[in-house]
Amino acid sequence: MSEAPKRTTELSLNEESGQKDSIADLMRSMIEQIGEDSEREGLRRTPERFERAFRFLTSGYQQDPEKVLNGAIFSVCYDEMVVVKDIELFSLCEHHVLPFFGKCHVAYIPDKKVVGLSKIPRLVNMFSRRLQIQERLTTQIAQAIQNSIHPLGVGVVIEARHLCMVMRGVEKQRSETVTSAMLGAFRENQQTREEFLSLIARRQS
Repeated sequence: MSEAPKRTTELSLNEESGQKDSIADLMRSMIEQIGEDSEREGLRRTPERFERAFRFLTSGYQQDPEKVLNGAIFSVCYDEMVVVKDIELFSLCEHHVLPFFGKCHVAYIPDKKVVGLSKIPRLVNMFSRRLQIQERLTTQIAQAIQNSIHPLGVGVVIEARHLCMVMRGVEKQRSETVTSAMLGAFRENQQTREEFLSLIARRQS
């Protein structure tokens, strides 16, 4: 007699809240809809694994940017550019729920306040772990920093590859999408913007 799939904590919570179908239940139905046997050994626990993975990949909905950044904002007499570059990011395209991934570069010019450096990658992770489009993701990161420490300017650039363009559709294997959001001094001052872009430019080997 085959072992019944283990019930996850998430499934128990769904049952208690009165939800009719859990993510795992829906995934099991999807497996069957494409003609697979959801009870065969390799797939028996896939719905629960998928639910855990999907909840992690969309855990950014449960986070607040103010709480991510607060507690790590410091008063400092420094007014030169701060750049954190090559922050790895992984997100899910909201149109096809396929991954896009790449690097994020963030810069700001403090106005008497700085944010702890580790908080910037955490902020990128928070917004990335939602169903996203790259354009909105770029703007959300910039705006969150602007709202938290009110710097003289913020610049964000994301370079990413989208599997919805690689695995399906136009199937362009080497295409890359670049988006930017420039606020304050980065939008108004060309020299500031060019300094940022030169600092994040890839060195040719």
